[in-house]
Amino acid sequence: MPDDPTPDDVWRLLTHVVMDTRDSWKRAVTERTGLPFSRIRVLRRLAAGPLTVKDLAHAAAMDAPAATVAVNDLEERGLVVREIDPGNRRSKLVSLTAAGREMLGYAFATPDPAPATLSGLDPADLRSLRDLLRKIEH
Repeated sequence: MPDDPTPDDVWRLLTHVVMDTRDSWKRAVTERTGLPFSRIRVLRRLAAGPLTVKDLAHAAAMDAPAATVAVNDLEERGLVVREIDPGNRRSKLVSLTAAGREMLGYAFATPDPAPATLSGLDPADLRSLRDLLRKIEH
């Protein structure tokens, strides 16, 4: 049927809706923390555990020089630390400090109200959307 969407069609729509409504929240996080949002992305990737700068760059979708600049900045602020990788003494791992974890929690505590279009849905539509999203949640 011509009106049957593909998974790619639905994904494009879903990401479009989310990405187009996140700018105000990102600005609020930046204002609240005093950090560029790219630094918050780096902190978030490190929340799961230490990474090399190369792996961090890949995880944060940035090139290695940009990741190095971000790590240097975050290290100067006391939010991350570099330590020798016990599995490869020629490599260093970057990990969050206690202050880094606290900053990440502070950043993600920034209010993030639903966009008006979502707030305008009736309760049955909201339940349906929630239930569908739970089905695809990892």
